[in-house]
Amino acid sequence: MKNETKDEIKKVVNSKVFKRIIYILGILVIVFFIFEAGIVVGFKRASFGRDWNNNYAMNFGSPRGGPQMMGGQFGPFGDLPNAHGAIGKIIKTELPTIIVLDEKDNTEKVILINDKTQILQGRENITPDQLKVDDHVVIIGIPNSSGQIEARLIRFLPAPLQAPIIKTN
Repeated sequence: MKNETKDEIKKVVNSKVFKRIIYILGILVIVFFIFEAGIVVGFKRASFGRDWNNNYAMNFGSPRGGPQMMGGQFGPFGDLPNAHGAIGKIIKTELPTIIVLDEKDNTEKVILINDKTQILQGRENITPDQLKVDDHVVIIGIPNSSGQIEARLIRFLPAPLQAPIIKTN
């Protein structure tokens, strides 16, 4: 009786139908994990946008309570601010935070500097107290629940070239 059961199980496992079912289940599991990863990434990005909006007044000292997300500055479902960094000019320094005017989306972002932050000018490491207003920087970091970016890397950029001013008499 045991051998008959083993033989039947082997037949089922070796059958084309069983292999197709396992193959389809494997594909469904992979698709599920890809879908779940998309949900997690979208949730993180939307959470940062929400936190940035909710904490706008606290981060920037604005009495207006921040931009309106629905139908306001960012459109009905449009461009949320980049949650993981900024490229732009430093407009304020109050260590351990700096405020950067992001050139991409023209928003002010609060950047937190801590022990894990690496600050580079060329290949040379520098200290946070060497950051100055009007320095152009690229920042890569991690968003926090207060709508701020915890910097992991700050890299100086050369100042953008200005067009020469031509005077005519």
